[in-house]
Amino acid sequence: MFDNLLKMNLFEKALAVEGLFVELEEQSKQFHEEAGMGCISGCGFCCSNPEVPASALEFLPLAFDLYEKGIAEELAAQLAEGKSKGVCVVYRAQSADLSKGFCGNYANRGMICRVFGASARKNNKTNLKELITCKLLKAERPEAFQEVTARINTDLDIPLAPAYYTQLKDIDEVLSELHPVNEAILLALELVLRFHYYETEGTLS
Repeated sequence: MFDNLLKMNLFEKALAVEGLFVELEEQSKQFHEEAGMGCISGCGFCCSNPEVPASALEFLPLAFDLYEKGIAEELAAQLAEGKSKGVCVVYRAQSADLSKGFCGNYANRGMICRVFGASARKNNKTNLKELITCKLLKAERPEAFQEVTARINTDLDIPLAPAYYTQLKDIDEVLSELHPVNEAILLALELVLRFHYYETEGTLS
């Protein structure tokens, strides 16, 4: 009974995360349409950072999806053995320096992947909103960056990343703790594999 409750809770948490992502996606889409400033096409500069901070919670939808595709156990084993140390295991690099590429499971990407370039945080000293983006975009489109920075503090709505992380934490405080991205994905995979193991055991008993 207790195990069943835990399993249901895990699935419900994944659904709650997906719901949060839908809300964020709607706000981000509106921001991009009005701002006209998104990530550089084909750029994977941020994805090539192995220390990208992420949580197991934000990757539960990905882990459930990989389980349904029959590759969760194999991927978890690779991550556990350290074979995929480095950049995000879902990232598909297209250049030798890893700076060009794409996400191999874009629909189930994590929170950090969604807020970067599409959200803001407030400066504690000035109380002004600051666009969360990368140095490459700032360098390539400086005028557009300055214009968007000004507009998000006047007439342009933008999602606030801290607010979404607070909502993520409200779903599960422990599972929302941050780790390097591959560690977070491994934790999510292990949780989902355990969930299905006990689900199968319960069906057989």
